[in-house]
Amino acid sequence: MDRIEKVILRNLVYNEEYLRKVMPFIEPDYFNDRNERVVFEHITKYAAEYNSLITKEVLQIEIEDRRDITQDEVKNIYGTINELEDIECDFEWLSDTTEKWCRDRAIYLALMESIKIADGQDDKKNRDAIPTILSDALSVSFNRNVGHDYLEDYEERYELYNKKESRIQFDLEYFNKITKGGLPNKTLNIALAGTGVGKSLFMCHHASSVLLEGKNVLYITLEMAEEKIAERIDANLLNVNIQEITDLPKPIFESKVTNLAKKTQGSLIIKEYPTASAHSGHFKALLNELALKKSFKPDIIFIDYLNICASSRYRAGSNVNSYSYIKAIAEELRGLAVETNVPIVSATQTTRSGFSSSDVDLTDTSESFGLPATADLMFALISTEELEEVNQIMVKQLKNRYNDPTINKRFVIGIDRAKMKLFDVEQSAQQDIIDSGQDLEYDNKEETKKIANKFAKIKF
Repeated sequence: MDRIEKVILRNLVYNEEYLRKVMPFIEPDYFNDRNERVVFEHITKYAAEYNSLITKEVLQIEIEDRRDITQDEVKNIYGTINELEDIECDFEWLSDTTEKWCRDRAIYLALMESIKIADGQDDKKNRDAIPTILSDALSVSFNRNVGHDYLEDYEERYELYNKKESRIQFDLEYFNKITKGGLPNKTLNIALAGTGVGKSLFMCHHASSVLLEGKNVLYITLEMAEEKIAERIDANLLNVNIQEITDLPKPIFESKVTNLAKKTQGSLIIKEYPTASAHSGHFKALLNELALKKSFKPDIIFIDYLNICASSRYRAGSNVNSYSYIKAIAEELRGLAVETNVPIVSATQTTRSGFSSSDVDLTDTSESFGLPATADLMFALISTEELEEVNQIMVKQLKNRYNDPTINKRFVIGIDRAKMKLFDVEQSAQQDIIDSGQDLEYDNKEETKKIANKFAKIKF
């Protein structure tokens, strides 16, 4: 495997976009190997002077003209140059890895310099300089954005106002209505429900529909095995009763999957982690690995589900209350959504009181009220015996940053549990749903009693 230094030099020679992005941040001292350091100096000197990529031939000529290195050193440097081949590499992974390498090297060199200063071996600097040296190393970052200048950046702001935001659409009418066309990037979206109501079913269905749109989907499961999630998605996409999948002859199963592959340009990756063992750091590593090994970048990430993730801030079993722990997980996942520029969809359990209540609210969020504070969209999935009889499930908006949550606050969707599918229902099915968007007040005691009876059998 190539060393990162070699990969960096190779791309500085062949990748202009990469060169322009990283050149201001790489210092010659970051290279331990003198040959690599000399090559880097000539690459950056040429780029600064001629505003273009250097070639291997020009590099060799430049090295030959140097009078401060021996002929043997020239031969060794030629060997380094000849090893620089034009090999394609995922740009985002390369940028992230280079940034980490720069930061690590800067910190190491800063520590070495600080030790020299502390030991009195530096005649030019005293110990007061150490905090600044370390601070500068720790602040190494490729992100130069320091904020939005309101008066100067008005053109950028105007373009943003008039730019159609990229969204991941639903195949369900009312979900598109309440989100104004789907889930935006850099968002955390949470489904609240109890065991067996349909959290995983919702996510499997949405993952299936996004795949059919031609998008790349990453499904992370911490509750069920990869094969069980795949089985649910098979039932959905192949339109087969989940109990009958094992009875399908291999040629028929293979034919259905092959035909499905022809309908989409997207990919679906399912990754399993043991319960409570993985956090956002593990998910970042997975994304880097998928980019490197499979050239896969997701358009949306599903995490099944939030409450059984770990936190990168707190050790497992540490003495921290559930509020802080779950809030930390939510914040870390939303940070991941921002960093990867995709929407993340997850789920959470209701509280014990939520299991027996006649309705669901934000206070019924299991373990932490900090979760809904962090989420961009949060909705409850509610099941009643009455709804189950007609193969329906109720959705109640709890929080919505995309739209007015009082519009279509409640609505129903169809559910086929055998085939792990959700579907739109007739408009008439929505007519009996309260809080559907009309600003109504129920002052009539009989009407209030009727509503209470209707939802008295709600299960979570």
